[in-house]
Amino acid sequence: DFLKLVVLAVVGAWPIAYIALHAWLQGFAYRLELEVATFVVAAFVSVVIALLTIAFQSVKAARANPIDSLGYE
Repeated sequence: DFLKLVVLAVVGAWPIAYIALHAWLQGFAYRLELEVATFVVAAFVSVVIALLTIAFQSVKAARANPIDSLGYE
């Protein structure tokens, strides 16, 4: 479910990022064209970071001692 939210956020950010980058790049003498590969790589990196974060938190929760959590209650 969390991965769906990350993908939705990435897809929602693409048009905003394209418009902002296109406007920003117009101010330079040597203009670069925005490529789709740049956005795909950024989406891939975002998904990998989200998956690593989820994996880290899952391992941390699995290794936690339940007695310690109950001791605070």
